[in-house]
Amino acid sequence: LAFCRGRVVRVPKGPLIRVVGTEVVIPCSVSDYDGPSEQNFDWEFSRETDFLRIVSTWDSTFTSEEYQKRVGHGDIRLRRSSNDAVELVIRNIQPTDQGRYKCSTPSTDATVQGNYDAEVQVKVISDGLSVSGSKGRSSVSLRLAEGDSFKLRCSAITTSPEHTHLHVTWQIRSGSTWQDILSLTHEGKFQPGAGYEERYRNGDIRLDTGANDTYRLSVSQASAVDGGVYRCLVSEWVRGADSSWQKIQEKSVEIASVAIQQTDVVISTSNVSVTERDSLDLTCNITTDRSGIFQAEVMWYFSVSPDDTLSDAQVLLSVDRDSVVSDSTLISLSHVDRNSYRLLVRDVDVEDSGYYFCQAAIWVPLHNGSWHKVVERTSAPVSVVVTALEPDYGVFLNASKTPKFSDDPTELHCRITNAQDTEANIRFTVSWYYRQRLRSDDVVTEELLATMDADWTLLLGDRSRERTQNGEIIFSKKAVDVFSLRIQWTSESDRGDYFCVISAWSRHRNNSWVKSKDVTSASVSIFWATQDYTLTVEAVKLKPFFVAGHTFEMTCKVSSKNIKTPRYSVLITAEKPLTDHSNPNGTTRIISLNQDSVVRLEDWTDQTRVDGVVLEKVQENEFRYRMYQTQISDAGLYRCVVTAWSPGGGGMWREAVNGLSNPIQIDFQTSGPVFNVSVHSDSPTIYQGELADLLCIVTMEGIALEPDDMSFDVTWFAVRSFALDREPVLLASLDRRGIVSQSRRNGSSDLSLERISPLEFRLRVHGCEDHDFGNHYCVVTPWVRSATGVWQREPDIKAKPIFLSVKMDVLNAFKYPLLIGIGLATIIGLLSCLIGYCSSRWCCKKEVQETRRERRRLMSMEMD
Repeated sequence: LAFCRGRVVRVPKGPLIRVVGTEVVIPCSVSDYDGPSEQNFDWEFSRETDFLRIVSTWDSTFTSEEYQKRVGHGDIRLRRSSNDAVELVIRNIQPTDQGRYKCSTPSTDATVQGNYDAEVQVKVISDGLSVSGSKGRSSVSLRLAEGDSFKLRCSAITTSPEHTHLHVTWQIRSGSTWQDILSLTHEGKFQPGAGYEERYRNGDIRLDTGANDTYRLSVSQASAVDGGVYRCLVSEWVRGADSSWQKIQEKSVEIASVAIQQTDVVISTSNVSVTERDSLDLTCNITTDRSGIFQAEVMWYFSVSPDDTLSDAQVLLSVDRDSVVSDSTLISLSHVDRNSYRLLVRDVDVEDSGYYFCQAAIWVPLHNGSWHKVVERTSAPVSVVVTALEPDYGVFLNASKTPKFSDDPTELHCRITNAQDTEANIRFTVSWYYRQRLRSDDVVTEELLATMDADWTLLLGDRSRERTQNGEIIFSKKAVDVFSLRIQWTSESDRGDYFCVISAWSRHRNNSWVKSKDVTSASVSIFWATQDYTLTVEAVKLKPFFVAGHTFEMTCKVSSKNIKTPRYSVLITAEKPLTDHSNPNGTTRIISLNQDSVVRLEDWTDQTRVDGVVLEKVQENEFRYRMYQTQISDAGLYRCVVTAWSPGGGGMWREAVNGLSNPIQIDFQTSGPVFNVSVHSDSPTIYQGELADLLCIVTMEGIALEPDDMSFDVTWFAVRSFALDREPVLLASLDRRGIVSQSRRNGSSDLSLERISPLEFRLRVHGCEDHDFGNHYCVVTPWVRSATGVWQREPDIKAKPIFLSVKMDVLNAFKYPLLIGIGLATIIGLLSCLIGYCSSRWCCKKEVQETRRERRRLMSMEMD
């Protein structure tokens, strides 16, 4: 490869055929050279044997005397295209320029390799191409209507002695540039110009060849873009020695100037404003210079927006080219003259407001009797505003009944006054509103009480819905022009300002009702002076001193002011000490009696004393509470919570005011024993699967009791956290009768709870798991039998929690898996050794004869 590498000078493969009088460009390039990147070139010419120097890129004295004049005038020049390529340009070539042209490059290589010149043959032929218009006429002017068709012709012929092909292109100039329409290439292919592909596929643009070397351009459905100057551009091509096509010359001739008269569709009037019930008159005018036979097809559209497309708009009426009009009751379409179509809409309505536009299409007859649509246009939309006829009327609101105090009725009348232009197509409805009165300057929005639709359907607001359904508020129509609002029992919350709104509705052509006007009345104030309710409750303890097991009794006396015929409901509550774990909130609702003297147990959960509390009404304003067989756990503060009720509307009771009595304390002075509780475990840290023992130990201080005179309820809890920041979980409980109860568990561990001595209780967790960890404690409820044989419940005692930690036994967890793994590995190893021994002993045994290797010395690298 290195031997074959060298400088290469290239020129086109000849011969190059060119037409006399045209410009010739001969390129020359060099490659695979050494030295500077920019190379120099010399051109020489020979008709027979000797070469004449033409021009050089580096020596200005290189040109022969014969070519100095042409080179000086620029008819022959060099044009550098790159550092290693130039072009010889000969303008207006002549037959004397036919011959051999040689391109040479001075050497810049270190060694002489390759070729330093190349030759090409140039053949000059006579100009045999002629292009002209139809029948030799000059450019003509055509004035056509939009949608018409036209044809243009040009003639192109060549008498060249060489085998050449013609390339014919029709072009149009609408501005300063020419644009290709359709071409018949030198290879016999049709090629539409940019933007004409669709029209070429539809057959609206064609190029046909005819006799006498004519080329005819046919244009159908002419539009505004087809206006301009048309020319026929013809180029002559020849196939070169390398089988590529080369354009040797090009000629053109202007054929015609075409003007297209556009068809326009407009509506004669601009924006229109009409009054309801009047007529709307619009005219669609078609502007065209077409004088022959044609028919128009017109269609009127309506849309609510000027930006709507034809598919979104509503078709009103249409007339086809046979003058057949589509039917409509209130809309008519008439043909005024040849190019005008009138749309008349009678008895317009408010809903007719919008945008109107028309679409027109022009049809022309063909030779076969059929009709062809040549153009279609749509007018700009015209805005139409229909002004509604508003009835003239007034509204007056008055109160026929006003309340003097609470629960009195209220009645308001909303009257229509001075009604004018209220024909049969007008209907009135009412809406009622309420506005609360404030002493400050705060703005309060009105609240809707009720409103009526056009069909007099009543729609209730949130404020009045429930009371209206209960019959407390009544909306009615007293007369044609009178609407009323009645509140059967007016309450303090009804005080405020009331006003009504009378709405007028107009009936449209489709029998629908549309609101046309609202008139608001002046407000009417409903208010009366009231005094604040007062309620006083006094609790009295009937027995100043008693002991556990006796009956506790207290009375609640009630006095009220400014409440009309009140009734009272009473609730007894108890505030227990903080040591009582049955109610962590501190307040217990025990028993209640409502205003109808119905008694109800609230949070009283002692099943052994279901009938142990009684609440009764002694007088209209006095109530008595009794608690039988009191226990030490009943200690606390007892109160009466009283609610005063006044009669409301419809036999209902309305809450007036609440009151709270003074507290009555139950405190037992006893000298009995004091119990303490603690939790103990010998092994608070255990492993998974082991047994955990927890002891709940009760100790007693003070007076010693016999085991038969005391009993305990024991309940175990667990908190699954280190910091006691979660809710306790009930584990198990043992009541004083020896009945054990357990909560539902999710794990595999199990619980057992037993009494091992009169003061010791043991909780066992069998098969501990990791979720059994946490703080464990017990809650003990002591029961002591008094001298009278009555069991008394002592306050609950909570032990200090002990933390139970559950660890995983790593050795036991991995012992069996390790033993199994080692055993399997040993068996597999022995089995592998046995298989290998048997295979080598019996299956793979064969005699191998070792050949003697010759001992030779290694060869040196130089010899290699």
